[in-house]
Amino acid sequence: MKVLVTGANGYIGRHVVKALLDKGAEVIACDIVTNDVDERAERKTLNLFELPEGNVYEQLGLPDVCLHMAWRNGFVHNAPTQIGDLSAHYKFLTAMIDGGLKQLAVMGTMHEVGYWEGAIDENTPCNPISMYGIAKDALRRAMILYCQQKDCILQWLRCYYILGDDKKNNSIFCKLLLAAEEGKKTFPFTTGKNQYDFITVDELANQLSAAVMQKEVTGIINCCTGRPMSLADRVEQFIREHNLDIKLEYGKFPDRAYDSPCVYGDNGKISQILSQSKKALL
Repeated sequence: MKVLVTGANGYIGRHVVKALLDKGAEVIACDIVTNDVDERAERKTLNLFELPEGNVYEQLGLPDVCLHMAWRNGFVHNAPTQIGDLSAHYKFLTAMIDGGLKQLAVMGTMHEVGYWEGAIDENTPCNPISMYGIAKDALRRAMILYCQQKDCILQWLRCYYILGDDKKNNSIFCKLLLAAEEGKKTFPFTTGKNQYDFITVDELANQLSAAVMQKEVTGIINCCTGRPMSLADRVEQFIREHNLDIKLEYGKFPDRAYDSPCVYGDNGKISQILSQSKKALL
């Protein structure tokens, strides 16, 4: 199977490329730069916001599936580029479909949903409250319509709270590592009571790669563990795992008013995919 991965040089993209290659896929890794991409992949250097003339689907190697992960400023949820880049994403994806693409997978986010308490499934209503969530949700809705019109399979791979490879992820875990390296003994923190669905980047890469290498399970697919865990418990676990000499200062920062007390993904679909993937390997 030939898989085109956009954003292949990014934090998650690099892990997904490796996971696909390890599963036996032929990978075309596309990004503005590709210096950190697994050497087994075919590399394509391209700015997706400046598309060349002609059939871009052919120029990118006629892949069986495109896994679209490219997204600028993904960690800056209210950056002006979130809405500003939306039309460019739409233009690229529709150009790929018009050129002949028959299976499209796009990396989504639980931030499309906005405030929600409990499990998120494919029928959970979306009311995003950040520019990042608004842009992702708008792209999701647009691609549902376009793929239906063009008879293209769509998989919307909704991701949750990611950790691992922590110096590259710009999360609280990255900031904690940097603080420890600077010799700080305390780290200002919230109450840590909010519960989230945490997943390591390697397990996420395994789920994403398994999802795109099959066509039976489609639509919104939650890539997650399906298990909520408090932020405090997960950060304290991280401190132990990395033997950090640092303590959390609970209550130093207020909890954000728009964060759910407990939110996690329904992992029914991804569990089905992973089960099928294991059977195929036996």
